[in-house]
Amino acid sequence: MIQKTFQALSDSTRREILKMLRDKDLTAGEIAEHFNISRPSVSHHLNVLKNADLVLDERRGQYIYYSLNTTVLDEVLSWFVNLLEKRGNINDR
Repeated sequence: MIQKTFQALSDSTRREILKMLRDKDLTAGEIAEHFNISRPSVSHHLNVLKNADLVLDERRGQYIYYSLNTTVLDEVLSWFVNLLEKRGNINDR
């Protein structure tokens, strides 16, 4: 799972989408308005983020809203903290 997460985060457009979703849930159309790329490209980026479990989607009427999945981000952050703690222990020797 972490490999998919890092692959998804490797793209600046996807990182920008995540920043947008931290404020509020958005539709694909609302997200696309912020970029100078095609709607199919935005859909591709959203699918990569969904496959990495970084975003969730929910149908509301005729629209699909995307939201940030903080659970996965918490897991990645925990991985980094654990890595840094172990590194700190090595330096203490």
